[in-house]
Amino acid sequence: MQKPEYTVRIYAVILLNKNEILVTDEYHFDTKMTKFVGGGMELGEGTLVCLQREAMEELGQELEILEHLYTTDFYQASEFYFGKQILAIYYLAKLKDQPKFEIMKKPYNFELKNGNFGFRCIPLQQFSAESVTLATDKKAVETFLLKLKNNGIQRIFGEA
Repeated sequence: MQKPEYTVRIYAVILLNKNEILVTDEYHFDTKMTKFVGGGMELGEGTLVCLQREAMEELGQELEILEHLYTTDFYQASEFYFGKQILAIYYLAKLKDQPKFEIMKKPYNFELKNGNFGFRCIPLQQFSAESVTLATDKKAVETFLLKLKNNGIQRIFGEA
């Protein structure tokens, strides 16, 4: 039996302006993808420390992490690394301050070169599982939208 290899990814579903979700459009492995802010957990990190580190690396600012949203509950092979399984953990969050980074108006409004990325907001009324690329992100969106329907934006994010 082969020794299992896992990649643990931590992401934030971030509400902006009380009615938009922040996503990142990225170009990696010659592929366009829309996903959430976050990334791989490093040895010695917990999930919340990882998410704050990723927010500082990507956004240049801290998050207010509100609550756990979803953890992958199905097998997901890595789309980019053969033989690795992805475990993705999602949190609801908001920025501690106003955005200090540029927000693009159009998807992929940058040179399509591996490693490039930009941020964009999607209005809540247009946000769906089809708004993101990866299977685990799609499941997190479905979980978020169900939570939103059952609880409302104020009960989830407070005074976003």
